[in-house]
Amino acid sequence: MHDAISSERVGTPAVGVMTNKFVSAAELMAKVLGASDYKFAIIDHPVSSASDTELAEKAEQVVDLVEDLILRR
Repeated sequence: MHDAISSERVGTPAVGVMTNKFVSAAELMAKVLGASDYKFAIIDHPVSSASDTELAEKAEQVVDLVEDLILRR
């Protein structure tokens, strides 16, 4: 979240992608950084033990949202 918000602040479009286990932490980080309304994509947890196929499925589930967020739709 920190990286995405920091990138946005210097003019580089970015989207935060968090797992559902870290939504509260992501919202808190956004609030601490003064961006409490920062929208981000949420995927299912876990990621570290997911196979390549499972990761691709997680990405497919949020690709449209990520596109909307990056294009500010």
